[in-house]
Amino acid sequence: MDTFLTFTVVGLVLGSVYAIAASGLVLTYNTSGIFNFAHGAQAMLGAFAYWQFKVGWGLPTPVALLIVLGILGPLMGLILYTVIMRGMRDTAEVTKIVVTVSILLGMVAVSHWFWHPETPRTMAMFFGDRNGIEVLGVGIRYHELICIAVAIAIAVGLRIMFTRTRSGVAMRGVVDDPDLLRLNGHDPDRLAALSWVMGSTLAVLAGILITPINGGTLEANMLTLLVIDAFAAAMFGRLRSIPRTFAGALFLGLAATYVLAYFPTSWNWTSNFRVSLPMIALFVVLIVLPQDRLRGAVTRTRERYHVPSVRKAVAWAVALVVIVYAIRLLMVTSAITTLTIGMTFAIIALSLTLLTGYAGELNLAPVSFGAIATIVAFHLGISGSGLAAYLNLWGVVLGVAATAVIGGLIALPALRLRGLYLALATMAFGVFLSNMVLRDTTRHELFGVEFSLFTDGNIAIPPLKVGPLDLKDPTTFLMTVTVIFAVLGVGVIALRNSGYGRRLAAMKDSPAASAMLGQSLVRLKLGVFGLSTGIAGLGGLFMASAMGSVSIETYSIMVSLSLLMLTVVAGIGYVSGALFGGLMSGIGFAVIMVSFSNLASAQPELSGMWTFLGHVAAVSPALIGIGVAANPSGTVHQMVEAYRTLANARPVLAGGAVVIGVSYLLALTGALDNWWFASITIATVFLLPVVGRWLMPDAVLGAEEAERRRPLVPERVGVDEPYGPAVRDEIDRELGIADQLNIPARADKELVTHG
Repeated sequence: MDTFLTFTVVGLVLGSVYAIAASGLVLTYNTSGIFNFAHGAQAMLGAFAYWQFKVGWGLPTPVALLIVLGILGPLMGLILYTVIMRGMRDTAEVTKIVVTVSILLGMVAVSHWFWHPETPRTMAMFFGDRNGIEVLGVGIRYHELICIAVAIAIAVGLRIMFTRTRSGVAMRGVVDDPDLLRLNGHDPDRLAALSWVMGSTLAVLAGILITPINGGTLEANMLTLLVIDAFAAAMFGRLRSIPRTFAGALFLGLAATYVLAYFPTSWNWTSNFRVSLPMIALFVVLIVLPQDRLRGAVTRTRERYHVPSVRKAVAWAVALVVIVYAIRLLMVTSAITTLTIGMTFAIIALSLTLLTGYAGELNLAPVSFGAIATIVAFHLGISGSGLAAYLNLWGVVLGVAATAVIGGLIALPALRLRGLYLALATMAFGVFLSNMVLRDTTRHELFGVEFSLFTDGNIAIPPLKVGPLDLKDPTTFLMTVTVIFAVLGVGVIALRNSGYGRRLAAMKDSPAASAMLGQSLVRLKLGVFGLSTGIAGLGGLFMASAMGSVSIETYSIMVSLSLLMLTVVAGIGYVSGALFGGLMSGIGFAVIMVSFSNLASAQPELSGMWTFLGHVAAVSPALIGIGVAANPSGTVHQMVEAYRTLANARPVLAGGAVVIGVSYLLALTGALDNWWFASITIATVFLLPVVGRWLMPDAVLGAEEAERRRPLVPERVGVDEPYGPAVRDEIDRELGIADQLNIPARADKELVTHG
């Protein structure tokens, strides 16, 4: 009985903290329609800030709490809403998810910047770890009592606010009909900002309360993922009901502690199961709870993608292989391996182009599916031993097939899920795989055969060898994965241009209309999930082989989220977006940060500047991801549109090609450093459209648009410049007449015209 009461108290405390965090999620989602994936990162930052004020600077506990909960927490929520979230109402679900994921990754990078991850930090409970009271023979510490009392007060208070107060009811109407809310005298933006302030404060409070309960050690990734467990509690209430959210949080807390209390000690997977329980519950809840109906109308968003023809795709595929080989000639062996890893990430990102860019389905754990193919190939597809070991073709086929099958099995119960729900389901699977499967390093016996799923927490995948093709040679490995990406890219584009691809696009635009036209959404979703996860498995398997060995951290959910973010930033509807996103996620920013670190070591007198720039580079992917709200179609779309206007300015294109060609020849002969060659190439590619508009505006913009953009010369009006209303308005603005009268120039014109 004492054991039951003890673990019940611990479960209630843990569930109470989950309830506090989940309540903040419900608040923000109900007023903005945005599920805040950065909620756990906000809790993490709040906990670190509290530690800094209390332990680092020695402030009294009440003062530290007042600063963090009264100023920093609310200010964080207010800034997030007013600067970022308010402008995301007409973006697609994937854009909303990616922006909050970017904030999550950025906050983790900021925490590493200000609080070095290798420095140990601990946080004690309120009133000490041993002070408390005794109830029915069970000791309850004051910190635990505070957790339970605060959770109850928040649940009751939010329930009353949502049902009994005018502001609370208005908050619930912000997402449903903001225009109608304005007619009733409310400001939707003010209400949404208030909810984000409250949600951020609750996240920070949860982070401060849960850290001592979890052992007191502050670690950014662990604390962020720990609060993410509250996602399951929020889904118990379907992101609407505070009472059901509170009940779900208590269930999670009690279930986690009862697992430790009553599962047999001989089960060596008990600890992993306990850690994975919230994600298992999240997946089950998403499947069991009723979902929203299929939407009947097409949702108009700002995303625009142009799918090239198969002929153009083949031409660009050949160009990619040639360019990669040309770049390889400038590289040392270690750099070739690094680029190979980047290309394998691009193959994984290509699965997102097919699944999300074309079909509109979401997968937040693409790298996790690569782990499945790696494990299967490690156990069933390696021939030889020691230095003579190699990966055979049978292992690749089995790994990809197993990944596609498991992807289909994951998709099968989630077929009726869409948008956010499907994203959370795939995220739950990815976290479960990391916590339950990849942590299983113990020996098992099946049919007399002993094995372990993830041997010693680190497995090695040798290079592939098929007949004369041996990927032990770095150049051969690089060109092989490049050709595989090029072939898969052409295949994905051909698929999109086929009837099947058009059915996928129809399902993305309007599932209800697609179903009414006789399309089988079940077959479409199963097929695209199987193809997508198979591609991800192939890329993940080659990634493991290129790295030599992989660990649990290789398949962290953070890696998958970073890959998704950068692919969306580049343009998830483009194969080239997958190439850019994969390269930047796999090697790009890591190479940049290592370069700054090397510069700091080589130039001690400037180490402060180089270290600062290295931290900025670590945060920059998140800043780029946040900016996708302003350009939801991605940078590739922006570049394509810019170069489309250069079609009539061939001298400019030829000049750019000459600059890049000469730079390459100089780098090949050693007259130009590789770093300078890369800088010149990148600058030329990005500046060429600007140069084209400057040198040949009529050809690039068209005569009419160029004339409209040409600056007005007042002295030439009436001589070379025709005099008209547009010219008159421009003269008024130049002379400041409209400003002096405090009326717009057009209004001034109307006053003069009508007397």
